[in-house]
Amino acid sequence: MSYTVRITDDDPFQLQTQVTVSYCVQAVQTKKKLGRESRESARRRFAKFMSFVARFCFLLFFSGCGASNARPAKSAPMTDADRVLVVINKRSTAGDSVGRYYMKRRGIAPNHLVLVDVPVADEITAGEYESRIESPIRAAIESLTVRIDFIVLTTGTPIRIGGRAGNSVDAMLSGMNLNIPPMVGFDSVWLSKYRSPYFASRERFSSDRFSMYLVTRLDCGVLSDCIALVDRSIVAQPVRGPFFLDATPLRVGKDSYSIMNRSLYGAAARLQSLGLQPLLDSASRFVAPAEPVMGYASWGSNDARFDSSAYHAVRFLPGALAETFVSTSARTFGPTAGGQSRIVDLIAQGVTGVKGYVSEPYTFALANPEILFDRYVHGFTLAESFYAASRMVFWKDIIIGDPLCAPYPYAPIQ
Repeated sequence: MSYTVRITDDDPFQLQTQVTVSYCVQAVQTKKKLGRESRESARRRFAKFMSFVARFCFLLFFSGCGASNARPAKSAPMTDADRVLVVINKRSTAGDSVGRYYMKRRGIAPNHLVLVDVPVADEITAGEYESRIESPIRAAIESLTVRIDFIVLTTGTPIRIGGRAGNSVDAMLSGMNLNIPPMVGFDSVWLSKYRSPYFASRERFSSDRFSMYLVTRLDCGVLSDCIALVDRSIVAQPVRGPFFLDATPLRVGKDSYSIMNRSLYGAAARLQSLGLQPLLDSASRFVAPAEPVMGYASWGSNDARFDSSAYHAVRFLPGALAETFVSTSARTFGPTAGGQSRIVDLIAQGVTGVKGYVSEPYTFALANPEILFDRYVHGFTLAESFYAASRMVFWKDIIIGDPLCAPYPYAPIQ
C-alpha cells in the first residue's frame, strides 16, 4: 500500500511533480497500533513519523529529483516573428544574405539567429550534423525565453546526412525532441507504429503541443531566387486559384501509386466544394497550365507522359504551393545533369512553397495534396500546410519557403 503526495509549486517555473512515498506504509501500520499503546505515546510516535515523511518529500523534490530537469516555462510568442529561429551557415555568403534579408522583412529579432559552421555541401556526416548543426540550434532555442515553433534554414546549409541515401537535415531537426526512433530503410513495423504527430492535424501548430518543430528552408539555385521566395511570401494574396492538379487516368487499385493519384482527384473535389478554382488534368499529354497558378501537384518526371518543356513552362502566383511525386526532386540545388525533375526549377519559375526529397522517400512520404491545399486555403501557414499533409518524421523531406506565409484568412476546418 502507498500514498501519492502531489506537490505543486506556483512560482513562475510552474513546476509540478508527483512523489510516491512508500514509507507511508509504515504510517498506516503505526496508526493501527494506537489501540495497543497508550494514546499519548502513540500520538507522539505517529506525529514524529509524519514529520519525517514531510521532510522526506520536501528534500526529494528540492534535491533535484523533481526540480533539476525543470526549466523556466517559455512565454507565448507575441508575434509570428517571435516564433521563428533562423539558421545561417557562416561559410555561405549567399546564405548570410538571404537569412538576414528574411529577418529584416519579417521583423525577426537578432537573438533569433543561429550561426553554424559547416562545409557548404549537400552532405554532412551524422557526427558533424549532431555537433555542428543540431547542438547549436538546441542551445539557441534553450537560451530564448519565448517558444520557438519554426526553424528556417538557409541556402548553403547541408541538405542530407550520411551519403546519397541519407535522411534530410531538415527532417532530423524537426523531430529532434520526439521519442521516436528514425526508420531505417523500408520498415513496415515502424510504419504501423509511428507517424508525425502533426500529420492530418486540424489544429494550429505549437511546438509545446506537438513536441516537434516545423523546419523549412530558403534554398535555390541562385541568390536572386532565394530573395524572391521571401518577397513572394510577403505579397501573397488570397486568390481563388487556379490550382492545377495533373493526374494520370483514374485507377481504383489499392497500390500506393493509385492511392496517390486518387488524392489529386480528391484535392480537386475538395477545392471545388470550397468555392475555389481547381483545374484537374488527366489528358494524354503532360501539359503546363495556361496561366499562373496558386497550387500545383503532378507526377513530374515519374509521369509516363512527362514533357520537360511543359514542366519548365509552369508559372506561379505569389503564395503558390507545389508538390511533385518525384523521389529525388531535392537531391541537390546546384548544377547537375540528367536524373529526375527537380524542385529548384519550380523555385526559379516562381513558386513560393514546395516540397521535395533528398533521396528515395517511397510514396507514403509524399504530401497529400487534398490535405495540403485544404489547410492552406483555411488560413494555415505554409509550414503548417505541408507538415499536416506529410506523415513522416526523421525522413527525406525538405520544405522550401517562408513558414509564416499565410495569404488566406483563418477559418476552422469543417
